[in-house]
Amino acid sequence: MSELSSKIKSLLFWKAEPMSVKRLGEVLSVTEDQILFAVEELEKALEGSGISLMRKDEEVALATSPENSAFIEKLAKDELSRDVGRAGLETLSIVLYYGSISRREIDYIRGVNSAFIVRHLLVRGLVEKIEDKRDQRVFLYKPTFELLSYLGVAKPELLPDYEKVRGEFMTFLAARKKADTEETASRKEATLPEQSLQPEQDELEDEQPEQKF
Repeated sequence: MSELSSKIKSLLFWKAEPMSVKRLGEVLSVTEDQILFAVEELEKALEGSGISLMRKDEEVALATSPENSAFIEKLAKDELSRDVGRAGLETLSIVLYYGSISRREIDYIRGVNSAFIVRHLLVRGLVEKIEDKRDQRVFLYKPTFELLSYLGVAKPELLPDYEKVRGEFMTFLAARKKADTEETASRKEATLPEQSLQPEQDELEDEQPEQKF
C-alpha cells in the first residue's frame, strides 16, 4: 500500500464519516486523479480484512466488509429497533429495499400515515429527501450514506434478498394503487344514478302548477 493510500485510510478512520474526493485532495495536497488512484489501491488492499471502502458518487468512507454484512446488519437492526422503534424500522426497510420513494407510497405500503416517523428518520440522518424529477411538487426519500455504512453495506443491492423483497414491495404497492383506483371509480359510478334521478332545480320550477288568482 502506498503512503498516500495509507494516509487516506487513516484519515477516513479518524473522520468516521464520508469524505469527498475533492476534500481529500485538498487535505493531502494532491490532485483528485491521485486520490482516485490511491482509493482504488486502498480498496484492493482492504479485501478480506473485514473492512471495505465504500464509494458513492464522489464520496468515500470506511465500512465493514460485505462478507460480514449479515452479521453486522443483525446487530444494527437490533440497535435501530431500540432506537427508532418498530415503525421506524419498518419505514427504513421500505426505503432501503424500494429505493427512492415518496411518503405517500410509504403510507400505501404501511397502511398508516408515516409523516411523523419519516420526519424523525430525517432528523436522525438515516434518510434524506430529494426532489422528484418527474414532479417538482413531490419529494422522494432514500437511504443516507451513513445508514448504509451503519448497516455495513456499500449499496442497498447488497442487502439480503434484495431483489426478492424489492419485488414484493413493488407488487404490493401496484396492487394497492390499483385497488384504490378501482374503488374510487366504483364510488363515482354508484353516485351517478342517484344524481341522474334528481331533477334539476329548473325542472322542478317548470313542473310547479301555475297559481290562479
